[in-house]
Amino acid sequence: MTNQTPIRRLLIANRGEIAVRIIKTARRLGIHTIALYSDADQNAMHVREADEAWHLGPAPARESYLDAAKVLRIAQQAGADAIHPGYGFLSENSDFATACEQRGVRFIGPSGAAILAMGDKSGAKSLMQAAGVPILPGYHGTDQRLELLREQALLTGLPLLIKAASGGGGKGMRLVEQIDEFDEALAAVKREALGAFGDDSVLLERYLPKARHVEVQVFADSLGNAIYLGDRDCSLQRRHQKVIEEAPAPDIPPSLRQAMGQAAVAAAKAIDYRGAGTIEFLLCGDEFFFMEMNTRLQVEHPVTECVTGQDLVAWQLAVAEGKPLPLTQEEVVLHGHAVEARLYAEDVAAGFLPASGPIAWLHWPDGVRIDTGVTAGDDVSPYYDPMIAKLIAHGQSRAEAFGRLADALGALELGPLVHNGPLLLRLCQEPDVLAMRHHTQWPIPTEPLAVPELAWPLATLWLASRSAGSAPWQQASGFRLGQRKNWTAAVQIDEEARVLSLTECAGKLEWQGEQIPYALGADHVRVQDAGRWQRYPIQAVGARDFMVQLDGQRIRFCPHDHAHQTH
Repeated sequence: MTNQTPIRRLLIANRGEIAVRIIKTARRLGIHTIALYSDADQNAMHVREADEAWHLGPAPARESYLDAAKVLRIAQQAGADAIHPGYGFLSENSDFATACEQRGVRFIGPSGAAILAMGDKSGAKSLMQAAGVPILPGYHGTDQRLELLREQALLTGLPLLIKAASGGGGKGMRLVEQIDEFDEALAAVKREALGAFGDDSVLLERYLPKARHVEVQVFADSLGNAIYLGDRDCSLQRRHQKVIEEAPAPDIPPSLRQAMGQAAVAAAKAIDYRGAGTIEFLLCGDEFFFMEMNTRLQVEHPVTECVTGQDLVAWQLAVAEGKPLPLTQEEVVLHGHAVEARLYAEDVAAGFLPASGPIAWLHWPDGVRIDTGVTAGDDVSPYYDPMIAKLIAHGQSRAEAFGRLADALGALELGPLVHNGPLLLRLCQEPDVLAMRHHTQWPIPTEPLAVPELAWPLATLWLASRSAGSAPWQQASGFRLGQRKNWTAAVQIDEEARVLSLTECAGKLEWQGEQIPYALGADHVRVQDAGRWQRYPIQAVGARDFMVQLDGQRIRFCPHDHAHQTH
């Protein structure tokens, strides 16, 4: 029977933003928090935020955060009565969950048996099939002979995916489009699976080239209650890893949404699940197929929190204390739309190469939720996942949520560490994304967008006017007393710098041989083109940085001397 005494001392067996996020909820609930840290994290935010912190060991994860015996020993020494594993590291380690149970320390998650049942991808699919949950055609057996696997590949049909049976996170996976590619792809998956998971068993699945990745958040308590808290679309991916997630999943008929939710609950009940879990489906048209279950809190859980108004970490702690779920299925109501972007230290142009190093300057934008484990002066370590933060925007509509996220990403100030912020901003403005035409194989554009030529005179005019004082010819009306004037500024946009001089007379700019009527406002520039006035909003995003909205893009510019010093 589940221990129903309150949790007093919570050890967090993780680091970074998820550790900080758990600490916030625990503090609100009056629970004492105990952090763990490696040599690389001795000054990290999660260490500073916790009530106490214990040293784990050297920087490499296998010698610190993945050392289950050491974590359990510290839990005992620190008097912890519960351990929250976050996600990653030990969160889906069935042996660790079982060891916690055996030592009388509550594991904030499902039982070791439930984790084990879903950790084996082949066995999980067999369980789901028996529970009536739709699965993809394929082979999930234990016989791993090459001849049999090749035969099953032909029966499954091409194209297909070869996947590590114990895999996850996009590792141990190859697409096979022609049967003569099969042997080489199989060998590659087995090598990668053995190295990453210690198990070279594989499964075969029919490949759906334009499917969506839709997942359902489930929750179950120890009293037999299980519900789903809406769904999320995670189709924006690169190399099978999520980039942007949103809730609820858009453009799904209510009957199909309900069917997916009920199937997810059936999946959880089939393994006597407890706590937070996510059932991942591939959605193709009006058909959905079980992919896998994540037996932990997901990275993207904040979008579900935004649309439900619930704190999922608080739910996890309540379930671990033996309490019933806070809501029934009928009481779950979704409000608006939420979207989350994963901000990573990575070089997109170099093939998403992970980056590390110090964060010299950092200013988070207003208007969005920020889940992070770093601040200015911290380092992004080369030893761990290079996620810097998650930015989560909530709005009454999907368009409003994406607009708020784009505004936030445009206003983000972070450096000199290279990061994927510009790519995330671009994705928030992509027509295919905004129209929900993307899918799991949609090619994420990594080449930079061309800067519209009009951005240069607008930026020049704006920067020159900021430093020119308040003479009559600099007022918003465009009135110039018939005088000719030069507006000169050194402008930086992205990595390009130009020194431009604009001549104007009687409210008209001379630009590339044309006379352009204009008016300069307090927060915008208006120009006339073919008899139509266009208004271009300009927003301050730093001490001397600005952003102009032009041709659907948010373009950041600044004086060249400032940019040269800090970029």
